[in-house]
Amino acid sequence: MACRSSEELQSFVEEAKQVYFEGKVANYIPALQRESPNHLSCAIAYPDGQCISAGDVTRKFTLQSVSKIITLAIVLMDYGPEHVFHRVGMEPTGDPFNSIIKLETSSKAKPLNPMINAGALAVTSMIKGSNAQDKVEYIIDFVKKLTNEDEINYCEEVAISEFTTSFLNRALCFYMKGDGVIHGNVEEIMEVYTKQCAIELNCLQLARMGAVFAMDGLNPYTGEQVIPKNIARICKTFMVTCGMYNASGEFAIKIGIPAKSGVSGGIMGAVPGRMGIGIFGPALNEVGNSHTGMKLLELLQEKYDLSMF
Repeated sequence: MACRSSEELQSFVEEAKQVYFEGKVANYIPALQRESPNHLSCAIAYPDGQCISAGDVTRKFTLQSVSKIITLAIVLMDYGPEHVFHRVGMEPTGDPFNSIIKLETSSKAKPLNPMINAGALAVTSMIKGSNAQDKVEYIIDFVKKLTNEDEINYCEEVAISEFTTSFLNRALCFYMKGDGVIHGNVEEIMEVYTKQCAIELNCLQLARMGAVFAMDGLNPYTGEQVIPKNIARICKTFMVTCGMYNASGEFAIKIGIPAKSGVSGGIMGAVPGRMGIGIFGPALNEVGNSHTGMKLLELLQEKYDLSMF
């Protein structure tokens, strides 16, 4: 059973929007704090090509931490799991996504997983390219394949805003570089990382990207196997165990789908074999997930039994 009506989806969006005042727009990245907290939009992309939507789904927003699953897929394809997981762990954490604590207490500053900032920075340091521009273009080209869109780029204003205020992320990089977990120039890594986080999509594009993961790496709209099946499986597993920050366990129980969130308010969902979901709701809860987006997914799960468990 699945929602096939934009009108029905709109009714769920309207219900979820009623709790927007309980969340807050991210304010530690200056360029993000201008978003309207009561905005909520959603698109659902099905493998047969049908796409339904509700709200202003053409409104662009930056991927932020949703980009972590994209870069993870890239380095897994380029280097293989053994190489990647020698430098980044596979375990969930109950600590905040930007915590430095586990780097101090774990062996040789190895990040626990690729979905926390330390792990994502280690992953970004592995992206191929001769300079920051090459690496960013490499990431964007892959996003174009996932979304089947040619007009994809990053928001320069958000990238600059993040680059100039990312003091903690720089500290994470230097800490890991001191133990040999990452190599290369920290400022270049930060440039690539902040620009990958600033890649702009809308809900329709995000839903199509989610559909690729839902279909084990096959782009159902082009027929191309964009991500090998085994790597898509690894990515979806991380989305289940670590994708919703330190609320991933609760999310798995309440909603039960692979998903990745970002502090812009975006959520990419991948219901295995069934659909991709793209949500944008800038009002965040206390752990950094879209508050209205979480409410919307709860409503959809109750109605359509989305959980894979």
